[in-house]
Amino acid sequence: MGFTIGSSRTMRDIRTGTRRRGRSSECTAVAEYTGLWGWDVVPGARAASGACSCGRTDCAAPGAHPLDFAPTIRAGATLDEATGTWAGFPGAAVMLPVGRAFDVIEVAEPAGRRALVRLERMGLPLGPVAATPDGRAHFFVSPGSAAELPRLLYRMGWDDASLDLHGLGRGTFVTAPPSDRAGLGPVRWLRAPALDSATNPPQARLLLGTLAYVAHRSRV
Repeated sequence: MGFTIGSSRTMRDIRTGTRRRGRSSECTAVAEYTGLWGWDVVPGARAASGACSCGRTDCAAPGAHPLDFAPTIRAGATLDEATGTWAGFPGAAVMLPVGRAFDVIEVAEPAGRRALVRLERMGLPLGPVAATPDGRAHFFVSPGSAAELPRLLYRMGWDDASLDLHGLGRGTFVTAPPSDRAGLGPVRWLRAPALDSATNPPQARLLLGTLAYVAHRSRV
């Protein structure tokens, strides 16, 4: 079974095996992200067998980027607005612009899982945490954190260039559950959004020491 991604200007069709139920769940997720959590959402490309639904044979990130022609569904959109817009892009991946409502700290998924357990035991404030099919964990933190990351790591004594810990800020996008990323499988929540954590994600400095320590230990 194929899926289509289209607009008034373009229509693509790539065979992916996506079920209609999956598309319905993504439409519901879009309405939840915009209406409950206050996040902007952008329809994104999908990939199958290495080919990207954007149609570019030289695509640098197949199935892992927003569609150029797609509009942003703004935070606060009503259910009808969100579902109505999404209906114009059947099969699109749900992508979130970083740097507006949140930034992201990215680490390897195994390190992220261990850090999450430590942080929860310590009772520290936590935002949503997602796991990607390529083995990365995304910790949602307050906007502006990515720019502060080098300074914070330096002050904490973790300014090691080989440390597998990175900040994602304005201008980047992450794929959100339940969408597939890069044809590798779905993104999953390790810690799902909640009203307090989604609308007011924690400052990076509260999590960074634990994340850096676990990332460092994971490579030993």
